[in-house]
Amino acid sequence: MNRYFITGGAGFIGSNLADRLLALGHCVTVYDNFSTGQRWFIESSLSQPNFRLVEGDTLDASSLERAIEGHDWVFHLAANADVRFGTDHPSRDLQQNTIATHNVLEAMRKTGIKQIAFSSTGSVYGEPTVFPTPEDCPFPVQTSLYAASKLAGEGLISAYCAGFGFKACIFRFVSILGERYSHGHVFDFLRKLKADPARIEVLGNGKQRKSYLYVQDCISAMLHAMERIDAGVHVFNLGAPEYCTVDQSLSWICERIGLQPRRDYSGGERGWIGDSRFIYLDTTRITQLGWKPQISIRQAVIKTVDYLQANPWLFEAR
Repeated sequence: MNRYFITGGAGFIGSNLADRLLALGHCVTVYDNFSTGQRWFIESSLSQPNFRLVEGDTLDASSLERAIEGHDWVFHLAANADVRFGTDHPSRDLQQNTIATHNVLEAMRKTGIKQIAFSSTGSVYGEPTVFPTPEDCPFPVQTSLYAASKLAGEGLISAYCAGFGFKACIFRFVSILGERYSHGHVFDFLRKLKADPARIEVLGNGKQRKSYLYVQDCISAMLHAMERIDAGVHVFNLGAPEYCTVDQSLSWICERIGLQPRRDYSGGERGWIGDSRFIYLDTTRITQLGWKPQISIRQAVIKTVDYLQANPWLFEAR
C-alpha cells in the first residue's frame, strides 16, 4: 500500500485518479483549493478511512509542506488549464503552473519525498513538423503561455531529479475526455447548443485536427508507467493512436443529442491565439511498456456527452 498525494485531486482527472487508487487499496490525500475542482467529485471518498481532504492552495508553500509530509508519491495535477484565455491574464500560468510546481518540489525536498508524477501537455511541442510527434522531437517556439509554463515546470522537475535524486514521470497529455469533464470543446459545444439548438459557432475553420484520450485510459497509462520506471526523469506522451477534426467531433456530439444546427465558422486555421492546428502524439514509448487505450476517440466523446447530459449542474457550476 502506497500513500499518494494529489494536487488538484478534486478536479476532473484528479478525482478519477483518487477513486482508482482507493479501489486499489492505497491511501490518498487530495489537496485542492476548489477554484475549479468540485466537492461532489470526491463526495463518495470522504467516508473512506484511507482518504483525506486538505483544502489548500499550491501557492501557499507552508500549507503545502504541512500537508505533503509522509507520502510516497506526489501526483501534481493542479494547474490553470485555460489555454484559450491565457493572454487575457499573462501572469496566471506563471503563478499557478510554474511557481506552484516549484512550491511542490520544495515541499517534497524539505519532507524527504522523492517521487513525482506531473501532468504536462502535448502543447509543449508548439507547431511541430513531425507527426505523430515523439517525446524527443525538437521543440519549436512556444505558442501559448500555458504550454510555456508547463515546459518550465518540466525543467524544474528534471533539475530536481538531477540535483536531489528525485524520480519523476512527466506525462504530456492530449486533451482528456470522460466522466467529470468540465472544461474543453465538448463542454463548450454542448453549452452553446443548449443556448441555441439551431445554430453553433465553431472557433476556427473546423478542420483543426486533434487527438484525445479517455480519462480512465489516461489513469491506467500513468499507473502503468510509474510501476515500471527506474530512477531519474522519464517523459511519456499519452494519447490515442488516432485523431479527428473539430467538425467530426461536433458531428458525433450532434448525432448523440439529435440536433443538426447550422455551423458558423469564425474563420482562420486556429480557434484562438495558441490553438494548435494539429495535435497527434507518438505514444510508442508508453505502448512499448505494454499499455494501450481501451476505447476510441469517438467512444470517449460520446461518453463525455452522456455524462454532461446526465449532470447539467456542471454548466451552472462554470
